[in-house]
Amino acid sequence: MKSYELRNKYLEFFKEHGHTEIPSASLIPENDPTVLFTTAGMHPLVPYLLGEKHPGGTRLCNVQKCVRTGDIDEVGDNSHCTFFEMLGNWSLGDYFKEEAIAMSHEFLTSAKWLGIDKEKLYFTVFEGDEDAPRDDESAGYWMSHGVDASHIFFLPKKDNWWGPAGKEGPCGPDTEMFIDTGKPACGDDCHPGCSCGKFLEIWNDVFMQYYKNADGTFKPLAHKNVDTGMGLDRTIAVLQGVSSVYDTDIYEQIIKKIEELSGKKYGQDAISTKAMRIVADHIRSATFMLGDPKGITPSNVDQGYILRRLIRRAVRYAGNLGIESGQLYKIAQSVIETYKDHYTELVMNLDKIITELQKEEERFVKTLDKGLIEFEKLRKKMEGTVISGKDAFRLYDTFGFPVEMTIELANENGLEIDIEDYEKRFEEHKQLSHQGAEKRFSGGLADSQEETARLHTATHLLLGALRRQLSDDIEQRGSNITAERLRFDFNFPRKVTPEELKALEAEVNEIIKANVKVVYEEMPIDAARESGATGIFGSKYGDVVKVYTMGKYSKEICGGPHAKTTGELGSFKILKEESSSSGVRRIKAEIK
Repeated sequence: MKSYELRNKYLEFFKEHGHTEIPSASLIPENDPTVLFTTAGMHPLVPYLLGEKHPGGTRLCNVQKCVRTGDIDEVGDNSHCTFFEMLGNWSLGDYFKEEAIAMSHEFLTSAKWLGIDKEKLYFTVFEGDEDAPRDDESAGYWMSHGVDASHIFFLPKKDNWWGPAGKEGPCGPDTEMFIDTGKPACGDDCHPGCSCGKFLEIWNDVFMQYYKNADGTFKPLAHKNVDTGMGLDRTIAVLQGVSSVYDTDIYEQIIKKIEELSGKKYGQDAISTKAMRIVADHIRSATFMLGDPKGITPSNVDQGYILRRLIRRAVRYAGNLGIESGQLYKIAQSVIETYKDHYTELVMNLDKIITELQKEEERFVKTLDKGLIEFEKLRKKMEGTVISGKDAFRLYDTFGFPVEMTIELANENGLEIDIEDYEKRFEEHKQLSHQGAEKRFSGGLADSQEETARLHTATHLLLGALRRQLSDDIEQRGSNITAERLRFDFNFPRKVTPEELKALEAEVNEIIKANVKVVYEEMPIDAARESGATGIFGSKYGDVVKVYTMGKYSKEICGGPHAKTTGELGSFKILKEESSSSGVRRIKAEIK
């Protein structure tokens, strides 16, 4: 089975079971302060998982493009990727455990669908604790479909429980589906979920049936949901009988292009194979980030920083493979060729993808030149023959100079590096980065939802004011909302003057003072467009959309959440205006 067949079969199966197919959302999450990128299919559905009505109904399915960056340094092994596609289906207060498990079992084992040998499948369920009972219900449903009890394992909360994303919110047990890879067991207690690699997780059904309160107590949810996720890359590797996601048809054209440009053969040795995988993964991710409707470009902050890091890491490993500078865009073209039929935005943004890749590659060459100058300064002032870990890390952290290059230069000059001290400093740096990322999870799905709704409503008013005050072709290029402030990115070619910022702030406050009602309607997307509603039209939205109108000041397609009237916002204050990336400005603001 080819990857496109798995994608199509999944959607076909769930549509046959009454689900509405919804399009993949942007890689940049809307209204979710917890992450830089969309990391799962549920992120764009947060308002609906919390009870809002979805225009597509109570049964949904899609293929969501995702990026996870916590394991960038692990990319190159058999399974780690930064970009991936997540196949998902959802029940919004509709079916629950029995039907979800029945559909999962049918799709996995039926000859019409995936036809996986039942004997190779294993399942885990929640073992229970003081917060919630053992999930015998899910185990029973699996056994009702012929699964032997020896293939079902009860595991603790750390393995079989989802959420909440923050201090409080929806959560519940999950049941995970694994396939036996045929590898030997690591010991007598080897089981699905163990890290030895014998069992590979391919699907997860989350049953949101509880609400965790801020005081740590749990209560049953009246509105129960099912949220599932199947990684396309990992599942297709299983179906194609290969040990690595990089050996599937997904990467076939991409790696073939890398072979052509490098003159090396994939699989000829461990070092070049890992380098090819890193280049393939990072350019695939960069292509989707650059081709996203929200307009991500390389920068030194947030999503733009991750994009820059991926491109520069790809440049470095491409150089190790012998690929000449300025050739990465050709690999991006192979990515676009692979995905063009399903993700048409890549074709639409082809010129931007190529231009930004070339510009960033050129910038990095200059960075490397600067690093060489700094290394030479360091070498001349050295008294001994050992470069300290502090100096090696400074070259990396301050100038972006890869430690591998520092090692090579040191060897050429008869020097050594205190690599142990460098690695210690690098690990400390990594831990700080992870802590920073973890802080993003303090908001959660339901934490301070009222504040988030008010701030989100303020972004609508700000966008309308920007169009009236500065230019009517201004569009949103990204947003990030916490319970304390909003951050709004928009296309604009210059710095916004203090006088203009004052006028924007005054206009938004006038609308707040007018206490305009926020009106919500559902309508076909064509009708929304004809009515004057704004939004990034295209594959982002389904056939029926939500439109929020605030008098004559704002009319936008959006998923929410929102205040009921503008008066609920209190007062609006702009805190800062700055550059986000080339041609994109950023405003940070708060409401009191």
